[in-house]
Amino acid sequence: LMLNGYRLRPSGTRRNPLEYRDDWNAWIRDILGVRLDRKQRGIVDSVQFNRRTSVRSGHARGKDFTAACISLAFLYLHRPAKVINTAPTGRQVTAIMMSEISRLHAQSRIPLGGEILSEQIKTGQDDWFLIGFKAGDKKPEAWTGYHSPNILVVVTEASGIPKETFDAIDGVLTGSLSRLLIVFNPNRTSGEAYQSTRSPLYSKHKLSCLRAPNVRARKILIPGQVDYEWVAEKLEKPGWVTKIEQDEADPIDFHDFRFEGQWYRPGDLFLVKVMGEFPRESEDQLFPLSWIEAANQRWEDTQPESVDGPLLLGVDIAGMGRDATIFSPRIGDYIGKLMAFSKADHMVSAGRIKNILKPKDTGFIDTIGEGAGVHSRLIEQGVNSISAKFSESAEGVRDATGEREFLNSRAACYWLLRDALDPRLGGKLALPPDDELTQELTEIHWTVQSNGKIKIEPKEDIKKRIGRSPDKADAVALTFYPFRRQTRFGSASGIMR
Repeated sequence: LMLNGYRLRPSGTRRNPLEYRDDWNAWIRDILGVRLDRKQRGIVDSVQFNRRTSVRSGHARGKDFTAACISLAFLYLHRPAKVINTAPTGRQVTAIMMSEISRLHAQSRIPLGGEILSEQIKTGQDDWFLIGFKAGDKKPEAWTGYHSPNILVVVTEASGIPKETFDAIDGVLTGSLSRLLIVFNPNRTSGEAYQSTRSPLYSKHKLSCLRAPNVRARKILIPGQVDYEWVAEKLEKPGWVTKIEQDEADPIDFHDFRFEGQWYRPGDLFLVKVMGEFPRESEDQLFPLSWIEAANQRWEDTQPESVDGPLLLGVDIAGMGRDATIFSPRIGDYIGKLMAFSKADHMVSAGRIKNILKPKDTGFIDTIGEGAGVHSRLIEQGVNSISAKFSESAEGVRDATGEREFLNSRAACYWLLRDALDPRLGGKLALPPDDELTQELTEIHWTVQSNGKIKIEPKEDIKKRIGRSPDKADAVALTFYPFRRQTRFGSASGIMR
């Protein structure tokens, strides 16, 4: 008995390879030599016996590794067969899915056969292959060419896939053995991925870091998976969780949980990145987490050397009780990595800014408090420095729709930042992945005053919730400051457009 031309006779394998078609987990264990945990094995069984499977997951919980194991099992246990791996970006296809598949294929306990390429496994037969591609590279009608009696479609980072793509995928799931597996971090409360957790069409699974084998055992049982130290670190980070008493706990509505004898109430970042749960986004939340995650992905996909234009530098100067001054560099729709400098003499900060800014660049210095001296020194040196005061009027400034007005410049800056991230407005802004920045942005709430103007909640309220001032968010928002004041030419130049 043969499988793809090779005898199945390594130690520990079953004698009849056809038996593996009834137990994919056994094939993954015996042939790939992989040890999956109980939750991962449950996902394998789900794909084997259910038409649609949905998996939401916390960080480093092995969702893509499990999907790669399933992809190979399906391909080599069925013939003919077509396995399609897709994702929102090409990097996710090649660097995540195909990388995992290639490694598993190479380390298999027996040679599996086929030629491994960067985005496919070729078997030499047109009706038997595995292929990976960016979802946006295929128009919906192009999916019709992938019909097969045995077909598996794996969608990773499924939260970022549009409905039109899922409609096209649905059109190819017509074979006698048709399977759809979608895996994702639950950062968006809309779309097919979100709906899959509520739809009766899907078998639903969750991979929580709190239940990971390495975390529960407090030692490494499965290399590469999330470990106890990572979770413990997140429990200590301000704003990620709140300690509560047992009589306050509400595991249903708030996802409160007990860890090592202490009850906690998770914030949105902890819900998504640790527990594999959707964020509790509210209508008054200024920046939904899904927008930030999408902007982080755009940042990962952008080549910094391709970004060109004048630099806008937002600077939040360290004040009383603060340890760092934050620089936020922006060129067009690209925010560079934020820079944090230990609290230093104001003239040192002015020197750093002067060395960064070229003649066509602009610095926006928070001059309420400590930054006033820095700005004055920059003006003396002929640097194009703008005195940015969040408290001043935003008269004449409107949002992207031309309808909304703002209580002050702080509200205007943050709302213009929001417009640059809003997918409904074609948001293109790329934000560097930064947990502190993400937390600060997603904690900001807004209201509409009786006069119709937008108001952003006080910084003190945010600080109480997260245990620090939202300085990184302020630095980024400063790059959207809508006025030019006190330039090196010594005159005001009005509203920036």
